[in-house]
Amino acid sequence: MIFKVLYQESPDEIPVRERTKSMYIEAESVREVRTKLIEKGYKINVEHIHALDPEHLEYEKQSEHFQLENV
Repeated sequence: MIFKVLYQESPDEIPVRERTKSMYIEAESVREVRTKLIEKGYKINVEHIHALDPEHLEYEKQSEHFQLENV
């Protein structure tokens, strides 16, 4: 399953919509996504993680910013 992670680049940064970034990670659960981020040493402020259903995934793939992270 592919998950979309919305985050701020700094773990101390207050979430501001205009500075929110996203990444896509393949995992079995939200817990696994968080574990992978911690294990790889990502220092980010995770706002939200949600699973992408097939239709939403196809939509996201059309974006030039879509890149599946290798974590």
